[in-house]
Amino acid sequence: MRILGVEGTAWAASASVYDANTGSVFIETEAYRPESGGIHPREAAEHMSDAIPRVVETALAEADGDVDADERSSSNRASPVDAVAFSRGPGLGPCLRIVGTAARALAQTLDVPLVGVNHMVAHLEIGRQRSGFDSPVCLNASGANAHVLGYRNGRYRVLGETMDTGVGNAIDKFTRHVGWSHPGGPKVEEAATDGEYVDLPYVVKGMDFSFSGIMSAAKQAYDEGEAIEDVCFSLQENIFAMLTEVAERALSLTGRDELVLGGGVGQNARLREMLEAMCDQRGADFFAPEPRFLRDNAGMIAVLGAEMLAAGDTIPVEASAVNPNFRPDQAEVGWRDDREEVFRNVGEREIRGAEATVTVGSERVTKRRLPKSYRHPALDARLRRERTTLEARLTSDARRAGVPTPVVYDVDLAEGVIEFERVGDADLREELTAPRVRDVGRHLGAMHRAGIVHGDPTTRNVRCSSERTYFIDFGLGYYSDDAEDYAMDLHVFSQSLAGTSDEAEGLRREFEAAYSASGDEEVLAQLREIEGRGRYQ
Repeated sequence: MRILGVEGTAWAASASVYDANTGSVFIETEAYRPESGGIHPREAAEHMSDAIPRVVETALAEADGDVDADERSSSNRASPVDAVAFSRGPGLGPCLRIVGTAARALAQTLDVPLVGVNHMVAHLEIGRQRSGFDSPVCLNASGANAHVLGYRNGRYRVLGETMDTGVGNAIDKFTRHVGWSHPGGPKVEEAATDGEYVDLPYVVKGMDFSFSGIMSAAKQAYDEGEAIEDVCFSLQENIFAMLTEVAERALSLTGRDELVLGGGVGQNARLREMLEAMCDQRGADFFAPEPRFLRDNAGMIAVLGAEMLAAGDTIPVEASAVNPNFRPDQAEVGWRDDREEVFRNVGEREIRGAEATVTVGSERVTKRRLPKSYRHPALDARLRRERTTLEARLTSDARRAGVPTPVVYDVDLAEGVIEFERVGDADLREELTAPRVRDVGRHLGAMHRAGIVHGDPTTRNVRCSSERTYFIDFGLGYYSDDAEDYAMDLHVFSQSLAGTSDEAEGLRREFEAAYSASGDEEVLAQLREIEGRGRYQ
C-alpha cells in the first residue's frame, strides 16, 4: 500500500509517498522563505500555488517508478498510490485551501480515497510510530504551536499548551526585533553557543506556559545593551526549560514513562538535550524523530494517512473542507483501540513527581526539590528557592482561608525541603466523582476570594480521605487579584480532567457549578475567553 501525502499548512509545500509494505518514505519539499519579517499569508499561499504541482509531480514520479510491471499487471492498478492524504488543519487558511483543492483533484483524477489529516496529530503519530512506544506523551514545539498531548479514550487530549503564541513564533519575534531574517530559531541556536546566562522571566502556569513576557524582556535586554549572545543563550535556557518542565508534569500526571518530540523547533539540539536529560533523571524513555520528520513535512501526513485508511477513516470529496482552527483534540482517533490507563500506585513510599521527590511516612510527608539536571544551575537554584518559599506560605494561608491543606511542620530553604502533615488516602484522579470535583470548585473559590492562586490544580495535586478533599503542592502558586489568574486555575483543572477521566465533560460541569456558587462569575467569563483564544491558528 502506497499513500501520497500533501502538506501545506504554512511555509512548507511538500509531497510524499509512503510505502507501508517497506516503510520507506520519500519526501519532496519546497520551503517558503520571506524576504523580510515573518510569514505573510498571501505570499505563502502564492508559494503553495506555485510549488505544490511540482512537488506532487516529483513524488508521483517516484511512486510510479517503484511500481514494477508485474505488480501493475497483477493488481490492474491505474494509479501508483492507493490514497491521497492531506493536511486539513490547523494552519493558514489560504495555504490550506490550495492544498485541499489539489488533494481533492488528485484523489478524483487517480480514483483513490481521500484522507484528511490533523497536522498536529501527525506530528505526534510520526514520533509514536517511529519510536515503537506504546502510549507516549508528546511535546509539540513548532512555529505556531506549543502543546503537550496524551491519548485517552479515543482522542489526543491537550494536557498543556501555550497561553499566547507558539514557541517558534515567539523566538522569531525576538529575531525580527534585532534585524535577523526568518527563520530565527537556527540563528538563536548558533548565537547561544557563545552566551552566558542572564535572568529572564520563566512562566509556567500548571500545565501551560506563556512566552509573551520573556519575549518582551529579551527585547528590552538587547535594547539596553546586553550582549546578543547572552540574550539568545538565556532565551533558549528558559523557554526550553519551560517546555521540558511541562512535559515532565504531563508524564507525572498520566503516570506514563515515554515521551516523543514533534515540531520544527524540535530540531534544536539544546531542547532535545534537555528533554533527554529530564527523561533520564526520572527513568523515562525519550524519542525524537529524524529532522525531516520534525519540521513540517508531507511524510508524516502520508504515514498517518496510511493508518487512517486502514481503519476506514476516509472522507468524501464534498465533505473535505479544510479547518484552519482544527485542534488536535477535535480529531477522532479511529486507528487506535487501546485506552492505556497507566497510573502509579499511591501506596508507594517514595513518589517521583514532576518537580520533587516525596517520601511518605505514616504521619508525615517530606518533599525534596532535587536539582534538575536539564535546567541551567542559576535558573534551577532560583526556581527551587522561590517555589519552596511560596509553597510553605501559600499552603498555610489557604488553610487559614478555610481550604483543607496539610499542616506545614518544617521548611529548609537552602535544601528545598518541606515537611508536611500526611493527608488523604488517594489522589483525586483515583476518586473522580461529582462530589469530589464539587469540593475542588468550592475550595478554589475560597482560595481566590483570599487572593491565592494555586497554580497547578491537577487531579494529582488534590488528595482524598473518607471525609475531606485536600489541596496540596502549591509550588507554582502565587498571590493575585487578577480574574485571569484565577481563570487559569480553572483551565488547568479542566485540562487535567480531560487527561485522566472518561467522564470529563460531566465532571467539568459539576466543578464549574460549584465554583460559580462560591466564586466570581467574572472568573468563569474569563475562563471562556481563555478557552476561545484559538491558539492553534
